[in-house]
Amino acid sequence: MAMLKVTDLEVCYGVIRAIKGISFEVNKGEVVALIGANGAGKTTILHTITGLIPSKAGKIEYEGKDITKLPGHKIVALGMAHVPEGRRVFSELTVLENLKLGAYTRKDKAEISQTLQMVYQRFPRLEERKNQLAGTLSGGEQQMLAMGRALMSHPDIILMDEPSMGLSPIYVNEIFDIIQKISAGGTTVLLVEQNAKKALSIADRAYVLETGTIALEGKAEELLNNDSVKKAYLGE
Repeated sequence: MAMLKVTDLEVCYGVIRAIKGISFEVNKGEVVALIGANGAGKTTILHTITGLIPSKAGKIEYEGKDITKLPGHKIVALGMAHVPEGRRVFSELTVLENLKLGAYTRKDKAEISQTLQMVYQRFPRLEERKNQLAGTLSGGEQQMLAMGRALMSHPDIILMDEPSMGLSPIYVNEIFDIIQKISAGGTTVLLVEQNAKKALSIADRAYVLETGTIALEGKAEELLNNDSVKKAYLGE
């Protein structure tokens, strides 16, 4: 059984069909990438899965449970975390306060403290800057904070939206290394990313989106070597 299963999903903005009946799945332990040009519908899909925007038709199942109509806070409580595009950290709060907000669905203080130490191990820079206001961090550090905050909910699956956007090449490499470590630690990853080459280099499988439909799907390695993917998304 797929961990996350999306079937015939349709999403509309007014009269515009942004997502046109797509189906895909993510299995436990995988890194699955959704790649495609700007406006293909990648972010809309993540927002719909996590209950931020409603679907017009179709079904979203998580661990066999229909979550299509569930509100976002209940979806988080089921074990799904979302790292939004643009990082969306609380700039007036400290790094530590931001991280603690990520654990709002959890009650066991000892467990929360344990998770915080795990996040600090993964992101030593966040521990160094724990009392600093989040708004004063660099773009790369804010991305790490957004990822750390999502991990504080102890998710089984993490949805990441454009984690490399606007970052310097050094930070891009660092962020992708961290995504691989998160995956190796047992967390399933659904990755939306415009940097197709980077995404395909760490993913197990991928889906290529074009204007609200899935144009191609397959093993990431095969898509990396696919001529039409190379031409359209890899600049080759």
